[in-house]
Amino acid sequence: MKKKVVSLMLCACVALAAAGCGSGKFNNPDKGEALIMATNAAFEPYEYYEGDQVVGIDVEIAQALADRLGLTLEVEDMEFDSIIPAVNSGKAHMGIAGMTITEDRLVNVDFTDPYTTSRQVIIVQDGSPITGADGLEGKTIGVQTGTTGDLFASDVKDVTMDRYSKGMDAVLALKDGKVDAVVIDSEPAKQFIAKTDGLVILEEEFAVEEYAIAVAKGNEELLDDLNKALDAIIADGTVKGIIDKYITAE
Repeated sequence: MKKKVVSLMLCACVALAAAGCGSGKFNNPDKGEALIMATNAAFEPYEYYEGDQVVGIDVEIAQALADRLGLTLEVEDMEFDSIIPAVNSGKAHMGIAGMTITEDRLVNVDFTDPYTTSRQVIIVQDGSPITGADGLEGKTIGVQTGTTGDLFASDVKDVTMDRYSKGMDAVLALKDGKVDAVVIDSEPAKQFIAKTDGLVILEEEFAVEEYAIAVAKGNEELLDDLNKALDAIIADGTVKGIIDKYITAE
């Protein structure tokens, strides 16, 4: 099976298709008000709990964006597959949760420019006969519901999909022999196997992807504001500094 690459061409500019929609219907925050971020805080190091506080790369990037826009930040933790509905219903202004730009998601939301690149990897039991993506054919794969791993793994020939609300639940199912492999983002994968004996990450990556911020379809005002702020905090090194704080270069 060949690697899949989520292209930069799937960029936030597709929001132009919704031109003509007035910004008033989106209830965007004014200066000093709360910018509400929807996330799934079970995805270390991007978003996770320390005590009763949600922390991580995405939270710090969201805070930097809010600061740049003169807003406060409010974080709402929810199931991953509830994030896009929350954004489109107005319960949240944006979704930041290690979320990849995909054609399927672009039907329902618009995305900012990417802020980082990640990889989908395969976790197996130590000694597994599965050594790469080709070995997944006909196997049972554990994934977190609604994630890119879920989307990509579903394309494997004759695969049986076992979906879990949390990535760690899929990993525990692998440890217990309920699935043959888990497909998930590389950085959370490292955190999961560090806490679980007998599992390894295969060297061959399953897919390459780009993370971006989801906003309601047609909300061009917020999309433009976020892209300008994002460009600024990428240019001044803020984003790199945040990522380097959590992820050590290999």
